[in-house]
Formats: sequence, C-alpha cells, structure tokens
Amino acid sequence: MTVRYARWDGPGVPFALVEADGPADLADGELLVEIELATICGSDLHTVAGHRPAPAPTVLGHEQVGRVVAGGPGERVVWSVAVSCGECERCARGLTQKCLRLRKFGHEPLAVGWTLSGGFATHAVLPRGTTVVPVPEDLPAEVAAPASCATATVAAMLDAVPPVAGRRVLITGAGMLGVTASAMAASAGAEVTVCDPDPARRALATRFGAASAVGPDELPAGVDVALELSGAARAVSGCLDALAVGGHAVLAGSVSPGPSVPLDPERLVRGLLSVTGVHNYRAEHLRRAVDFLAVAYERYPFAELVGERFGLAGLDQAFAPAASSTALRRAVVPVATR
Repeated sequence: MTVRYARWDGPGVPFALVEADGPADLADGELLVEIELATICGSDLHTVAGHRPAPAPTVLGHEQVGRVVAGGPGERVVWSVAVSCGECERCARGLTQKCLRLRKFGHEPLAVGWTLSGGFATHAVLPRGTTVVPVPEDLPAEVAAPASCATATVAAMLDAVPPVAGRRVLITGAGMLGVTASAMAASAGAEVTVCDPDPARRALATRFGAASAVGPDELPAGVDVALELSGAARAVSGCLDALAVGGHAVLAGSVSPGPSVPLDPERLVRGLLSVTGVHNYRAEHLRRAVDFLAVAYERYPFAELVGERFGLAGLDQAFAPAASSTALRRAVVPVATR
C-alpha cells in the first residue's frame, strides 16, 4: 500500500507532499484508517503562522473522519485527538486527557516514528489508547470531522457545569466552538447569549440556537454559566464579571500565552462562583459529540461551516488568508488533486 501525507517543516516553509509505503504490520490494538476528509482547525492555522509552538517536521491535522481498512471492522469512524496510556497516575484518576504519556494527533514530531499521526494524509495509524467512535454513514463528512476537536471540547465544557436546562448561558467567541456550544446549550434547554465583535459571526450564532447575540460592550449580567472560547483576556474578564451568585465559568479558549486577568477573590468567595479550565477531553465526550451531531445536523446548518475543499497538494493555498466568508473551516480531501 502507498500512502501520502503533507509534511510540515515549520513556519514559512511550504508543505511537502510525501509518498511512502504504508505500514507493513500493525501493533496489537492499532488500526489503520483511510481518511475521507479533514478540517483545518484554528490551532492548525496558528501553528502554521508561527503563533503556536509545535514540533517540526510533523503531520498536522486532528479533525477528520475516515474508514478502518486494517486492524478492525471496516467502520466509518472519528477518533480522539489524544492518545492515553490508561495506566499512569493521571489516567487512574480519570484525567486521561492529561495522561503522563500523552500523545496527540497532529502534534507529534516525525522523529518519534509515528509517521501517520495527522489528518493531512491519506491514512492514519490509530495506536492503542485512541478513542474510536463509529459515525453514521449518512452524516456528512464535513459535519463529522470537527467532532474530534471542536464538538468534543464543547461536550467537555458542558460536562463541567450543572445541567443548563432553564439556565442563562453566555458564550464568548462565535467561531466553530462558539456556535457549536450555542447549538448544544440551546438544544439542552438553555437561554443562550453569544458575544463576538464580528457582526457576521453574531448573525451566524443566531442560526445555531442563540436567543441573542451581542458585541463586547453589551455583555449581559447575572448569567448562570459562562463559556469562554475566544482566548481574549477581555472576554475572560467579561465572563467572570457576568456571573450571577452560584455561577460557573468554563474557560477553554486560552491555549496560548497572553496577558493575565484580574480576579477578585472576595467576589469569588461571596458569590459562590466556580471557575474551571477545560483542555482536551475524555472518551465519553467524543461519543456525546457524535451522538449530538447525528441528530442536530439537520436542525442546525453545520455543513455550511465548512467551505472550500483542497487536496494535499493544495495545502499552502488552504492555509492562505481566506476572503470574507461565513465558513469557519476549510476542508482537506486527501484524494483530491487540487
């Protein structure tokens, strides 16, 4: 078998298309998956632009859907961004997403010998410890692929707070995660307000269940849950300030170094406030993500969030700045020639 992958050699260097022999043998518990479609996550964009540290050379991409072609039944599947050992002290505590031996799809150097470790390739090898979830055959590929990062992360955020039915929920940031969070929270019975500085993204959020969409100067007060997905220091402060007594803030957007945010400990104590960070996710969150998308994609326009499609040879163009568009992701189709 011949496989192809796009090698990333660092910021400012064009992607290199590599053709190689596929794995002759799989280790016990490994799967070989043929990738149907991958999506370009915001963290991929930041990595290529040099705004986020990453090993090089590597194979990027960690949102994808494919079909098992060796090592197991030929199911259509998505898989977790994180690979956990299941044996270390953190895994024993249920913190599998922070395993002491953690490996991550789209983040590993080629030097470790796990070549097919990213989504921008025709195939991927899924080691033991990867969460693999079957995907319905009728679920569009562009809807299924983001489950591995965006949708599962939102599921983890909502798992970190009490049930949101009947609650007032504020979401800051209306990118892929933000509009997904709006749809998931609204579907669970919450009254959702989404905040974003971009009017087009605010309008998009209303199509994903938001009862209202506001700018940064219009944040509501007295919300029960605040989900921060932009990573902006002002948004983090806004989420904390907006909480009602007994409120919960969940931060997931701050994944790069940035300015510190003031915290009033007296308000935290007297207000019975909770602040939680979410990074990566556990196996059950990916399963919930797929279950949600399998039902919600006909209610909310998730397919419209993925725009242009590119082949592996067109990755440099795929990472070029996009013209104004409501699409929040671009797609990579490994078998395409473009």
